[in-house]
Amino acid sequence: MESRRLPAEWEEQDGVLLAWPHENTDWKDHLHLVEPVFCEIAATISRFERVLILAPQREPVTEQLHRARASMESISIWDLDTNDTWTRDYGPITVHDNGSPLLLDFSFNGWGLKFPADQDNQASRRLHDLGALGSTPIETVGLVLEGGSIESDGTGTLLTTAECLLGPNRNPQFGRRQLEEELSRHLGAARYLWLHHGFLAGDDTDSHIDTLARLCPDDTILHVLCDDVDDIHFEPLQAMATELENFRNRDGRPYRLVPLPWPSARFDGDGNRLPATYANFLVINGAVLVPTYQDASDSVALDVVRSAFPGRDVIGIDCLPLILQHGSLHCVTMQIPKGVLP
Repeated sequence: MESRRLPAEWEEQDGVLLAWPHENTDWKDHLHLVEPVFCEIAATISRFERVLILAPQREPVTEQLHRARASMESISIWDLDTNDTWTRDYGPITVHDNGSPLLLDFSFNGWGLKFPADQDNQASRRLHDLGALGSTPIETVGLVLEGGSIESDGTGTLLTTAECLLGPNRNPQFGRRQLEEELSRHLGAARYLWLHHGFLAGDDTDSHIDTLARLCPDDTILHVLCDDVDDIHFEPLQAMATELENFRNRDGRPYRLVPLPWPSARFDGDGNRLPATYANFLVINGAVLVPTYQDASDSVALDVVRSAFPGRDVIGIDCLPLILQHGSLHCVTMQIPKGVLP
C-alpha cells in the first residue's frame, strides 16, 4: 500500500511559486500599489531559495525585480496567463509518495464559484508541461481543494475549517467522513482537527485556516484572537480559541497555543472591512515572512512569530495593499518542497 505524507511548511524547500499581478486581474486599478509588494516578497525569498513566477509577460517583471535588487539567479519567470495571483489556492500541493515528491493538481473553482478560475485551474498542469517542475510526476485529483484551507504538521495531522471544506460550494457530494477518507487517500492524513468557529470579515475564502490558525513546530499553534469586545470578531474568535484548547496532539496532550495580536480595523474605499491577519505568514528556508499592515501591533506580531520559529530570521513585509483584494502574504505564495525542482 502506498504511503503518503503532506510535509509541514517548515520542512526544507526548493522554492516558492508566485503569480504576478497584471492588467487582466482584479489588481488592474491597484498595480502601482501591489507590484512593489510582490517585488519585495520575491526579492526577500530569493535571498533564501528559488522563486518561480507566473506572468503573461516576462520583461516588465524582470525589470521590476532588477530595480528591487532581487537575486535574479534564483528567479525564473514562466510565460503563463492567470486569472489572479492567489497561488496558495491553485498551485500544486506536494506530497511525499513512498519518500518521493508527487505533485497533486486539485480542482480550483474560484473559492466556490465566486470568481473566474479557468486559467488558474490549469496553471499547475501548464507549469509542469513547461518543464518548470522538472521530472516530478503530477497527479490530477478530482476534488476541489485549496492550499490555504489546510495545515499539516508533517506527521499526519490536518488542521482545517468546517465552513470551507464542508461547505456546499466545494465538494457537496461528500460528507465529513467521506471527505476525510478522500483526503487521507491523497494526502496521507491520519488525524483531523476541525474548527467550527472563527472568521474574518471581508474574507472570500469561507474561512481558510491560513487566515485564522497555523500549525508550528513542537505542537504549537499560532492563532488570531480579538481583544475588542465591541468588534464583531470577538465572540467567534473566542469560541475558536476554546476549540483550540480542546484539541490534543498525537500523545494526547494539549497544544501550546500562542495568540497573535489583533490589528486595527482596515476598510476599502467603499467602507467594507478588509481581512488583515498576522496568521498569513510564510515559512521558508531559514526565515519566516510575516505580513505587516503599518499597524501598532506589527512589532508584537513579529515577536510572537519569532517565539514559534527560533533560529529563523523573521522578516516583516508590508502587505497593506494585498488586503485590498482580500488576501495577504501566505495567500499569494505556494512553497515547493525539497526534491521537486530540477
